[in-house]
Amino acid sequence: MRLGIDLGGTKIEIIALAADGSERLRRRVATPRNDYRCTLQRIVNIVDETEKELGVQGSIGIGTPGAISPITGLLKNANSVWLNGRPFKHDLELLLGREIRVSNDANCFVLSEATDGAARAAEIAFGVIVGTGTGAGIAIRGQVLTGANAIAGEWGHNSLPWPQHDESPGPRCYCGKRGCIETFLSGPGMSADYYRISTCHLDSKDIVAAALRGDVQAEACLQGYERRMARSLAHVINILDPDVIVLGGGMSNLERLYQNVPVLWGKYVFSDRVSTRLVPARYGDSSGVRGAAWLWDDR
Repeated sequence: MRLGIDLGGTKIEIIALAADGSERLRRRVATPRNDYRCTLQRIVNIVDETEKELGVQGSIGIGTPGAISPITGLLKNANSVWLNGRPFKHDLELLLGREIRVSNDANCFVLSEATDGAARAAEIAFGVIVGTGTGAGIAIRGQVLTGANAIAGEWGHNSLPWPQHDESPGPRCYCGKRGCIETFLSGPGMSADYYRISTCHLDSKDIVAAALRGDVQAEACLQGYERRMARSLAHVINILDPDVIVLGGGMSNLERLYQNVPVLWGKYVFSDRVSTRLVPARYGDSSGVRGAAWLWDDR
C-alpha cells in the first residue's frame, strides 16, 4: 500500500492507494498554521489513524509547498513560511520511524498525471497548479525532473514574459520580487487585477460568474488573464517544448482557458505550428495527493 500526503497551507490530505492505483481511503484534517511542531504531529497522527483503520503499513510520500534543499537538507521556498529553514524530512522520519519521500506539490501533481492521468505516455509533460499560488512541475517519460537546485519547474517565480506597459514592474510577490507570473495568474492575482480595473473586490469565482452575466469589466479581466497565461506558457514551450501542459488548481476549472489560450500562444511560440496540448488534470484536486503516493513507484 502507498500512502500519499498533500501538505497544504490550510489542509493536510492523505490517500491510500492499492498496488493497482485504486483508492482505498482518503481523509483531510486542518493544517496547524504557523506551528511547525504541531504540523509534524498532525501528519504523524493521520498516518497512524490511516494504517490502523486499514490494518497495514504503507510507504509514505509527501507533497510539500516547497522543496528540500540538496545542499542543506532544509525545506525552502514554501509559501507556508513556518516550514522554511526546517529539517522537515529528517524530523518527520524520526517521528514516524521510517524512510519517507518528499517532493514539491507541483512535482507530485505532474507525476500523478504522467503516471495514469491526462499526461500518461507523454514524452514531456508540464504540470501547472494555478490556485492560491502558481507552481509547476516537469515529468520526462513519466519521471519527475527535480534539477540540481531542486527547483525545476518553478515557473511562477519568473517574470511575466513580454510585459505590457501596465504590467511592469508588476505587483510585489511574497518571494520579494515584483512582477512574478504568480502575482498575475494565481486566484488572488486575478482578484487584484479586477480591482485595478473596477476598484471592486471580488474573488476569482465571482469574477467568472460576473463575466458569464455579461459584466464588461469582468470579461476584460478574464481576457487579460488569458493573454498573460498564453504568454507565460509560450515561454515554457519555447524552452521545454512539452507534448502536453496539464492545468490543475482552482483556476483550472475555467473551461474557456483550454480553447482561448492555445489560440493566443501561437503568436509567441518560436515555431510554424504548436502541437502542444493544453488539458485539464484527469484527477483534479486529487492529483497532488495521488502523486505523493506515486513517489514510491520505482518502475
